[in-house]
Amino acid sequence: MDAIYAGQRHIYDATRKYYLLGRDRLINELAPPPRGTIVEVGCGTGRNLILAARRWPQARCHGFDISAAMLETARAKVAGAGLADRIALAQGDATHWEPRLLFGFDAADAIFMSYTLSMIPDWQGAIGAACDALAPGGALHIVDFGQQERLPAPFRAGLFAWLDRFEVTPRADLRHWLEVAAGGSDLSLDFTPLYRGYAWRAVLRRPA
Repeated sequence: MDAIYAGQRHIYDATRKYYLLGRDRLINELAPPPRGTIVEVGCGTGRNLILAARRWPQARCHGFDISAAMLETARAKVAGAGLADRIALAQGDATHWEPRLLFGFDAADAIFMSYTLSMIPDWQGAIGAACDALAPGGALHIVDFGQQERLPAPFRAGLFAWLDRFEVTPRADLRHWLEVAAGGSDLSLDFTPLYRGYAWRAVLRRPA
């Protein structure tokens, strides 16, 4: 990840805003309880966490990433936004993490993954780890590339070829594995294609 993002991190937010669709909708739907905890898995430059902290000012926000280069940028952006006292950052692996070890609390009320599963080799493991970290009544929010199922075939082929250059792989069987995770952890699943299948949105929720 550091090899990929050592240079890209400086232009990441400016370029990704045009095609990482659905991120702001996800943030608006987090709805943590008062004094609740939010965790972003794969926080990158900190862009989403800053928006989440502003949208949900009563929540405590946390994020982690495996890339030290990205975290360097995230810390600078969080400090520049005046939110260093409200956003905690750590280095961690999405496939094997615990809130207690990274941030000092037992479970999270809202966890989100924004265009991260398409970049994580063991993405099924990342889903499982996030589900394990949910508090009672908590929810895991996901948005990532869909299969462009209602868009023209040439658009799909061009997008997938371009994403492959950056080692990004849209997960065709994402819904299946979310259903497996939901069944194995007694969670409910809400799955919704966005923008004619350009992106897929999902929410896994633990009963209170």
